[in-house]
Amino acid sequence: MKLVSDPGYGEVDLSASAEELTGLASAVAQGEGLFSSIFSPDGNTLAGVEVRGSSGPGVLIHRDAERQILVISGDSAGRTVLAENLRDMATAEDGGHLHIDHFPGHRYLAEGSLPLVVNSPHGGMPTR
Repeated sequence: MKLVSDPGYGEVDLSASAEELTGLASAVAQGEGLFSSIFSPDGNTLAGVEVRGSSGPGVLIHRDAERQILVISGDSAGRTVLAENLRDMATAEDGGHLHIDHFPGHRYLAEGSLPLVVNSPHGGMPTR
């Protein structure tokens, strides 16, 4: 798993194997987990992802600057939807990526969430 924070766009780019994405999806659904990532001290990579359950409302994705990790926390309903999206990317065999961005009235993301780009483990853009 690799997490790269892009200060120019304010988003985090997540690349992982299908197994890692599936594991992250399971942790998101359960509301707890800690995953390490490939880390380099260049200032743009993050050391990992922590998943926590909370009362919400919705899911908040933020960066813990002190620990250099991405934190995903939220209520069960929101985490369930996010987990389904992560599982879909893990199993999408035709490649592509998923943008997870908050907008007013978003179904499950809380205001203040960092934009997250989840890359397919199968690379590239879809062939469909």
